[in-house]
Amino acid sequence: MAWRSFVAMGDSFTEGMNDGYPDGTFRGWADLVATRLAVETGPDFGYANVAIRGRLLDQIIAEQLEPTLAMRPDLVSFAAGGNDLLRPRVDPDTLLAKIDPVVARIRAAGADVIVFRFADIAAHIPGGQRMIGARTAALNDGFREIAERHGAYLVDLFADGAYLHREMWSDDRLHLSEIGHRRAAGHALNALGVGVDEEWMLVPPMPQPTPWRLARSADLHWARHHLAPWVGRHLRGISSGDLVTAKRPVLAPISVR
Repeated sequence: MAWRSFVAMGDSFTEGMNDGYPDGTFRGWADLVATRLAVETGPDFGYANVAIRGRLLDQIIAEQLEPTLAMRPDLVSFAAGGNDLLRPRVDPDTLLAKIDPVVARIRAAGADVIVFRFADIAAHIPGGQRMIGARTAALNDGFREIAERHGAYLVDLFADGAYLHREMWSDDRLHLSEIGHRRAAGHALNALGVGVDEEWMLVPPMPQPTPWRLARSADLHWARHHLAPWVGRHLRGISSGDLVTAKRPVLAPISVR
């Protein structure tokens, strides 16, 4: 199928952190998918990316759903709930009960939908499996059921063991690296039945295990430079996206950079 327009909804995962263009803005998997779809469709292909870092599920629905529907796109990606999982008191079933009608509305408007089973960030965070492992698994399973129920395209990053490789993630261990985003784009395009450059799916060889002392030092560095600032913002009720606006709020052609 040749889609004529694509709108990407969500948070930092879809905004493209931390896969940067030379000018310091973010690219990410959605820009890569849009660029490839534009090659298939032609210069009239329209792309909008309304995702904003730090957004919780309720904010994504309240701020992004109606503008997305108003653009009447052929294809919509919806990736949300990851930031909610980082909160200590969150019920995945409650999140899924809110996500299901969103996907249903987009499908009823005539658009195809892409949803995700998220890659396993818990594997890279000290104590991550204990804190968010079960919640992430429940949300991922729910996304699979929603995709099946509404005929959405499912991109299963959780099942891809390559995301256990540290180089697929940026230094903050929460956002994908350049190669992580590229591989996510490859998965999305494969799910859509669109050809993808084989290089997008390549990953470096798995490194040798890090000695215990060096691993603990790396964990302490991460906690000091990434975890502590996040906790501080959370306690003050501040989000990294409070002063950020959508990078592509309206449908427009996308050029290769």
